[in-house]
Amino acid sequence: MSGLNHLDAEGAARMVDIGAKADTARVAVAAGRITMSATAARAIADGAVKKGDVLAVARVAGIMAAKRTSDLVPLCHPLPLTRVTIDLVLDDTGVTATATCATSGKTGVEMEALTAVSVALLTIYDMAKAMDKAMAIGGITLLEKHGGKSGSWVR
Repeated sequence: MSGLNHLDAEGAARMVDIGAKADTARVAVAAGRITMSATAARAIADGAVKKGDVLAVARVAGIMAAKRTSDLVPLCHPLPLTRVTIDLVLDDTGVTATATCATSGKTGVEMEALTAVSVALLTIYDMAKAMDKAMAIGGITLLEKHGGKSGSWVR
């Protein structure tokens, strides 16, 4: 099973050994979107959702999720995050979430950024589902990453 770094010689899953890698500054940015009815978007904008401030709660949920990524994704290393930001842009048809995660370490923060966006959007769905059960989450993607041996990548 050579060439697959998450499998050992017998084909069993393993966490990659990053012990010999150098610490470098690493940043990743991911984004995604939840679409919804104009009525639901207006309720979020007006602060009229019964569960509370949807965007504030979603922002905190995204930050918390980034910090817990290694608990959710089995082969991810736990990382000491130095920065997590969640930007939420509300318009008439939904919310676009963008997460930026940073660390200084031996492995990248792409999974943390993707997890942060996913959970922020799921939180919006949970808080607004009484108004629009047809909301749809999609387009979750890595936009850019910087640092490490492979350097920078931008979509």
